[in-house]
Amino acid sequence: MLTDLDIYLFDLRGYLLLENALSADEVAALNAGIDAILPLKHGEWYGYVHGHTFGDSEGTNLQQVYEAGAPFERLIDHPAWIDKVKHFVGGEGTFDYNHGPLFIDENFANIRGPGEAIGLHSGGHEGVKRTQFRVHNGRFHCGQINILMALTDIGPGDGATMVIPGSHKANFEHPDFARHRMGGEVASVDNVAGAIEVHMRAGDALLFVDAISHGSAKRTNPGERRIIVCRYGPSWGNFRHGYQPSPELLARLTPERRQIVQPLRLLPREPQKVREGGKAVTAG
Repeated sequence: MLTDLDIYLFDLRGYLLLENALSADEVAALNAGIDAILPLKHGEWYGYVHGHTFGDSEGTNLQQVYEAGAPFERLIDHPAWIDKVKHFVGGEGTFDYNHGPLFIDENFANIRGPGEAIGLHSGGHEGVKRTQFRVHNGRFHCGQINILMALTDIGPGDGATMVIPGSHKANFEHPDFARHRMGGEVASVDNVAGAIEVHMRAGDALLFVDAISHGSAKRTNPGERRIIVCRYGPSWGNFRHGYQPSPELLARLTPERRQIVQPLRLLPREPQKVREGGKAVTAG
């Protein structure tokens, strides 16, 4: 349930922590599904799941992870967050809603070990349309709302996600942004003034607008940090990396989930007429 306090805190801070969003059984099933895929190198495919990485120190991504079976499909419209996501993305009662208000443009699991982190990125100062935070006439119109699910406990030393609260509304770049950004000298958010670690228990989910400046601390503990991220935006968006849902996935999804995965179906082009000699004639 979305509360007035949720709305206030999301507007103020740019994120919400949803405790116990996933049950212990759901977490166990998702971890088992990931275990069945690993190891998967960059560029390798496990069915329709793609091994991917942005660099050498940011961990392994399993892109299109909703292709990995029923436990992952349930995340598409999970009741712990879907109504909140719809509210913050917006679009209900507008033209967008004719095709469903949501679209997942990227979904992946990330596995990160000791020494790995992701640098600072995004922020209101960038003014990016795709990730924008916007409120108009009391209604949210956010370009991208992320749900980051913890599949392991993430505390001090575990490489927690870090955010700069309120930075989704920032007009100026953080003075240390360049040094700590992805690919920068530090490439983690450790010791960035104003940034906080978001500690999570396995099963918690972090909802945040992508316009907030975020990244992670560097993992210093042994073992690995596991998360899944689903990025939701308006139905007219497109895939970030050029992926497409498989025909098999679309065939087995519920209508509600299929609407989020593929809001607009491609129209078949089977022309009844073609042009010959400057005139339209019947094809075939």
